Amino acid sequence: MEAYGERKPPRRGRGRRPAAEVRADILAATGALLLDEGMAGVTIERVAELAGASKTTIYKWWPSKGALALDGYFHAVEPTLAFDDTGDIEADLTAQLRALARLLSDTPAGRVIAGIIGQAQTDPDLADALLRHYSGPRRDLAVAAMRRAQARGQLRAELDLDAVADQLWGPFYHRLLLFPNLPVTEEFAVSLARNLLAGIRP
Repeated sequence: MEAYGERKPPRRGRGRRPAAEVRADILAATGALLLDEGMAGVTIERVAELAGASKTTIYKWWPSKGALALDGYFHAVEPTLAFDDTGDIEADLTAQLRALARLLSDTPAGRVIAGIIGQAQTDPDLADALLRHYSGPRRDLAVAAMRRAQARGQLRAELDLDAVADQLWGPFYHRLLLFPNLPVTEEFAVSLARNLLAGIRP
């Protein structure tokens, strides 16, 4: 299968492209490079070439390579990590956790997000982008889903939903970053959901 980075830049017609199209091409190129080669494969020069955009344009929207990489990563994985709402909180949480397990274990995404998190420790712009564009919004989706489940009577009303989100999603990154010898599997995801939900239902 041909890697994105091996492709020639797409031919562009004459005239100025809409900003939304340029931005989408930049994110697609970045995401593909990340999943093909990891953080080491992403440079502003390569992204600009593949997307048919200027480096000036890229820096206008992203203050650093790390911030661009994070946006590109989220663009690439967002469809996989969509949070369904079927009305059954156990089914929805389990499906989302299983999707995350598959993404982290069966694709290069686990290595990529581990690298992004590591770089964020010394890159304030990336740390801010990670919170605003990835971890923060994903946490908000989970909390909102669980709040709806509370309203349906599926979860106890007094629960601290932020703490529950930490208990459900934290173990994935705990293993990914600190215990790479422990697998992040779908079975692990199902076990997390089952164990926690047994204690937080009414």
